[in-house]
Amino acid sequence: MTQFWVGGYGTDMDGSAGGIGLFEGDEGREPATLAYRGTAAAAASPSWLGQHPSLDVVYAALEGAGTVQAFVRNGESSLAPLGDPVETGAGVCHLAVAPGGGYLVASCYGDGRVVRIGLDAGGRLGAASAGDAAIDPYGAGAGADQSKTVDFAEVFASLAESQNEAPRSGLLLFDEALGLNAAPEPEPKPVVDAPSRTSHAHAAAFLPDGRIATTDLGFDLVRIWRPGSALVLDHQIVLPHGVGPRHMVVHPSGHLHVVTEYSCEVFTLAAGADGRWTLVAATTVSPAAQVGVDYPSELSRSRDGETLYAGVRGSNTIAALRVRGAGETVEPLALADAGVDWPRHHLVHDGALLVAGQRSDQISVLDLDERTGVPRSIRHRAAAPSPSSILLAR
Repeated sequence: MTQFWVGGYGTDMDGSAGGIGLFEGDEGREPATLAYRGTAAAAASPSWLGQHPSLDVVYAALEGAGTVQAFVRNGESSLAPLGDPVETGAGVCHLAVAPGGGYLVASCYGDGRVVRIGLDAGGRLGAASAGDAAIDPYGAGAGADQSKTVDFAEVFASLAESQNEAPRSGLLLFDEALGLNAAPEPEPKPVVDAPSRTSHAHAAAFLPDGRIATTDLGFDLVRIWRPGSALVLDHQIVLPHGVGPRHMVVHPSGHLHVVTEYSCEVFTLAAGADGRWTLVAATTVSPAAQVGVDYPSELSRSRDGETLYAGVRGSNTIAALRVRGAGETVEPLALADAGVDWPRHHLVHDGALLVAGQRSDQISVLDLDERTGVPRSIRHRAAAPSPSSILLAR
């Protein structure tokens, strides 16, 4: 029997989930038999779930409460709290557990905090410590620590100089490099800013060399941290103003792909010989995506890394993108109906894509083409209360 833990929004955040739910199906006949089996552990808005790498312990970001709680399996279909919740920050929305299981990193949308929480040998939560607060690179305090900043504008000025041209829009240069705009001097597409320039940490990912990347959706930053007993900022990459970097996926090649919520793009970052990350490519999630109407959410990849999948809220679609070269080139491939309203999260599993529809109270299952990886028909839908995160149960 295949089981998934489902995070969701509860009454404290205008949702209907009573806690961490259980989604399961019969072995051999799954996913057509997948169904929501009820609440596995009561919790207030466990909007994001993370798994310990070696223990049967699940971590939940209790977004409304601003805390993180550990749960341990105590039955075939239930979880029990493991220790007390730990305070992190306002609107904690994402958790990433270190591959070695020694700590996790929590990202807080509400106040922009990036928090390290230690884990003991049994998976219990320990002490929490926050990394340095982000500084808006486009704001009044932008010059506070330029030595640790990789500036997007400088990257494209260098590219323009190498082509004997005056510096122009970074988006245009990338479009030209990827052959996306054949017309001379096309106008850059509009970018919709967030309502205000406020720090919004949104996700973390562990890089091949052990460092940690985090996104700040409000300040258009990808920040690189050195691990240890506390998070130490190494350097940061400034993305174009107002794009809103949200979630990330590490490619098998070592490249980092970042999806943006406001500009509907995927940015590709690579580490140089000196260990500093830079922006190397960008593309739209789909030619059909509309800035200001569509808001990409989760980004995932196929096991072989040849295909990326971006959930697109608004049009309620799944955008597939092909990864080419050595992982540095990404291009739109296909667009499919997500089968749900407001696809907040999705999970690639066994030739299918499970999609959490936050507003439709449903989880859909999409077939993936075995040869191309393209999403095909909607195989199955099942009711689930305000789902926001899907985690394969250990």
